Amino acid sequence: MVPTKEEFFSALEFRHGRKNQRKFADATVAICGLGGLGSNIAICLARAGIGKLILIDFDVVDVSNLHRQQYMASQVGMYKTEALKENLLEINPYITIESCTVRMTEDNTVKLVSEADVVCEAFDKAECKAMVVNAVLTDFKDKIIVSGSGMAGFSSANAIVTKKLSNRFYMCGDGVSDVNDGIGLIASRVMVCAAHEAHIVLRLLMGEQTP
Repeated sequence: MVPTKEEFFSALEFRHGRKNQRKFADATVAICGLGGLGSNIAICLARAGIGKLILIDFDVVDVSNLHRQQYMASQVGMYKTEALKENLLEINPYITIESCTVRMTEDNTVKLVSEADVVCEAFDKAECKAMVVNAVLTDFKDKIIVSGSGMAGFSSANAIVTKKLSNRFYMCGDGVSDVNDGIGLIASRVMVCAAHEAHIVLRLLMGEQTP
């Protein structure tokens, strides 16, 4: 039986406190890239009761994604935006989700994330990461960007940390292990990095400014 909205948020308020939960419920977070990092960030934020998620990705679910991304085998071939929306609504039926099935470019990035309070960058490629970070820091005065760098391989998950680079820019990862170096992405380590991104988002929404 699906809990009522009142029951759902009452349970969250019990865990997070009413004041914090209201901040979460009032927030909009954009997630740029819905692979292993982005899909896990979305799951964490949906469970926390974030009010609105903007999901941005152009790709479809592939069988090679299933070992680390939050999709089901039955969803192979679906657009990631639609598949993840389906899964998130099973977790939190009261979340608002905006699905943007499009490739992010220098021309559309600002428009895609304009409504977000916080932007989570979750791409694999360095040039895509830089494009989103630069757009947020250059085109907005108050918007916060949280990015990931270094989560591949079997090295200790304890090497993954959150660093404050400025009041509006936070970086999560070990800063070393790069998927482009031929090191595989392993579900457990990717999930640790995603949890770091999601957790700093929650802390920032609560008013905390340091990791």
